[in-house]
Amino acid sequence: MAEFKVYKNSEAVAQAATDYLSRQIKSCVEKKGICHVVLPGGSTPARCLALLSEKKLPWNNIHWYPGDERCYPIGHAERNDTMIKAKLFTRQENMSEHFHPVPAELGPEQGAENYAELLDAVGSMDIVVLGMGEDGHTASLFPGNIALEDSRSAVPVYDAPKAPDERVSVGLTMLKDAGECIVITTGKNKHDALAKLEEGASLPVAQVGVDVWFVDRAACSVSDSD
Repeated sequence: MAEFKVYKNSEAVAQAATDYLSRQIKSCVEKKGICHVVLPGGSTPARCLALLSEKKLPWNNIHWYPGDERCYPIGHAERNDTMIKAKLFTRQENMSEHFHPVPAELGPEQGAENYAELLDAVGSMDIVVLGMGEDGHTASLFPGNIALEDSRSAVPVYDAPKAPDERVSVGLTMLKDAGECIVITTGKNKHDALAKLEEGASLPVAQVGVDVWFVDRAACSVSDSD
């Protein structure tokens, strides 16, 4: 059963998720000497990454991977890697060997093929951090989309219901095989999706196998964790 941690607002969620993630990363590095982390896009995760940038982490022992990417040119303002680099690496230098962007600028097929080659070389992720959309999608795995049935570690995504309709995502199989999966989601617009999950709906985020949820009161009616 997944653990739900509920906080009063999105800032409290970001603070709590950051503290938790920091501890888990340090623990992983202590045990394995390295930690492979999948990161989400989105406004609440962006705040979490900004807070994480201030933590005293074993930065040289961590490798970071976007969970999905829009098929826009490199440097585009709406690419997830643009946000991640701006928020997470503000205090770090020479992170190019530790950050592994999705080559989505090559298009869904080639981008997924190249990213899958990188992910397959790693084998499995230690920690996966995800967000959740209003429809229960996570990364770029949308309800009813054929990408959910693709067993590769990285998959091409077409016909996404949000612009752009072409993307690359870490595949469901890879996400499910991670050592730990954390979801961060806030806002009343997520309430319906969470309610459906409680009723047993097989939304994409439910198929991942989430270990810990970080949500705010607006998204979930459960009592606070703090």
